[in-house]
Amino acid sequence: MRRLGTVTRTAQGLAIVRPDDGDDAPDIGTMAVDESLSGVGRVVDVFGPVGRPYLAVSPDDHVRLPELLGTKLYTR
Repeated sequence: MRRLGTVTRTAQGLAIVRPDDGDDAPDIGTMAVDESLSGVGRVVDVFGPVGRPYLAVSPDDHVRLPELLGTKLYTR
């Protein structure tokens, strides 16, 4: 399991994730999971500064975006 980062905000129906320093950005389409390994969504965009980009995660249908704020997300 690899840490993606922390959900810092939501915008246009997406969870915006700020990765930890020094982590490589995952590929678009990578599945995001929470600490209990429940599927949360998929990475749909990588944007921002090259040294520390943001990730946009499109949530699965059962996920409520406001509940993701402050949550740490991971990949398998």
